[in-house]
Amino acid sequence: MAHPLQLGFQDATSPIMEELLHFHDHTLMIMFLISTLVLYIISLMLSTKLTHTNTMDAQEVETMWTILPAIILILIALPSLRILYMMDEVNNPLLTIKTMGHQWYWSYEYTDYEDLNFDSYMIPTSNLEPGQFRLLEVDNRTVLPMEMPIRMLISSEDVLHSWAIPSLGIKTDAIPGRLNQATLTSSRPGLYYGQCSEICGSNHSFMPIVLEFIPLEHFENWSTLML
Repeated sequence: MAHPLQLGFQDATSPIMEELLHFHDHTLMIMFLISTLVLYIISLMLSTKLTHTNTMDAQEVETMWTILPAIILILIALPSLRILYMMDEVNNPLLTIKTMGHQWYWSYEYTDYEDLNFDSYMIPTSNLEPGQFRLLEVDNRTVLPMEMPIRMLISSEDVLHSWAIPSLGIKTDAIPGRLNQATLTSSRPGLYYGQCSEICGSNHSFMPIVLEFIPLEHFENWSTLML
């Protein structure tokens, strides 16, 4: 959950988000080193009158400033591709949920159960209870088991939407007539909030997503009560 004046990302809840945070720090450090070097060279050029014409025209220098950027790009691209393929993999999901975007609410269907589906609307500000978050609470939370691979099938009934949970590292477009797939796993129980991240109309800001991760035995009890 984000808080006021927060500068960084939300705390990672899934292994994928942890990998994304590590990659962000890795890339940011490379950018910091490059920026420091460029700033140092600029300051030297402005503060000294020494010029080295022979050095600047040397073939070795041109070779170096061609090869070094290529190496840096490889150091960024390799971990990026690794995480990209990890995000696309779906390894034996134990639960499948179909998510449909509407103007302006979400509907969920637990496809492994015979008749378990519901709509999820935002709770109006006037109906909020103490401790609930404005524009983020819903009347029906999506309850999921923790520490289990879950497949989300995401689509839309009308216009483009985007199903996004920042702490899980998930952002998948909901496109009419197309079924997109995402995998999520939570390493700890809790409530995780998200919102529609694609401008979809006048009430785009009022399509929150709330996932409630609980232990497997509690999830089985909840599914029995819902059925």
